[in-house]
Amino acid sequence: MKPIVSISNFKEGQTIQGFYLCVEKHLRHTRAGDLFIDLILRDNTGKIHGKIWDKVQDFDKKFSQGDPVAIKGNVESFLDRPQLTITRINKATVQNYARYGFDPALIVPASDNDPKKMWKEIIGVIRSIKNPLLKKLCYNLYNKNKEKLLTHPASATMHHNYRSGFLENVLSMAKLAKTLAPHYNLDVDIVCVGVLLHDIGKLDCIESEYETSYTEKGNLLGHIVVGRDMVCEEAKRIKNFPKDLLLKIEHMILSHQGKYEWKSPKKPAFAEALLVHLIDFLDSQMNIMDQEIKADQDKDIFTSKYNYFNVPLLKGLNEPK
Repeated sequence: MKPIVSISNFKEGQTIQGFYLCVEKHLRHTRAGDLFIDLILRDNTGKIHGKIWDKVQDFDKKFSQGDPVAIKGNVESFLDRPQLTITRINKATVQNYARYGFDPALIVPASDNDPKKMWKEIIGVIRSIKNPLLKKLCYNLYNKNKEKLLTHPASATMHHNYRSGFLENVLSMAKLAKTLAPHYNLDVDIVCVGVLLHDIGKLDCIESEYETSYTEKGNLLGHIVVGRDMVCEEAKRIKNFPKDLLLKIEHMILSHQGKYEWKSPKKPAFAEALLVHLIDFLDSQMNIMDQEIKADQDKDIFTSKYNYFNVPLLKGLNEPK
């Protein structure tokens, strides 16, 4: 058997075989009217578009969107990016393919950081909150959702959209909050609570085994409303939790996306809420740029312009001579 080839090691002209996750699957027609299957595949090293031109109806029955798949194909190039023309494909299960090297961990992108270490750091952030009621609110919500938090992505398709991405995103934001809140003479406790809880609703709105998808709550309500409800319900369990303090937390959750056109129910109306929004936006954009640069496999110093930012991205500054 040929060795399994990860997506990051694909080279144009190469014939590969391996195990990947079918992120998207669409039956389409060419201009001539011929049926083909349009795919997006991923593993823990990257994503690639794939096409099935031959035996379309036979292969269509063998797998569904969201399935791990065993694939043989040829690496080609389209619009300056690698593309896989698939010649064989089948649904991959541990039972049938473990002896050939299939391991679910190979196809699920994950944070580069150890989730257990990130968890300890975040608990440290919670312990640093001086207000005992705010500390209890955050600790209770995190502790009861620990199992989910250790593996949960921060989003379904955008930033930190990989295993343990939620912790990575929140921890990065918390570090920024600890620096920026004192710089602007803001309430550090309030900013940290906003950071810790702004996306807490995603725990009930996104589900992810192999591929992330939205739950019924996620589709019908959205993480902002669900997160606000989770926080309000937990605050009710804490004796004498101040209503004015809870109102500020609710506002930070409702306004953290910043703009109405970004599906934010409210715009930030006080400085701490504005900082939570800006930190969230900053960290998400930096993560997306990092992912776009890592996903580009060309050896040129710039990426293709076909990315989230719609401009060629500089992969790294040259070392000074």
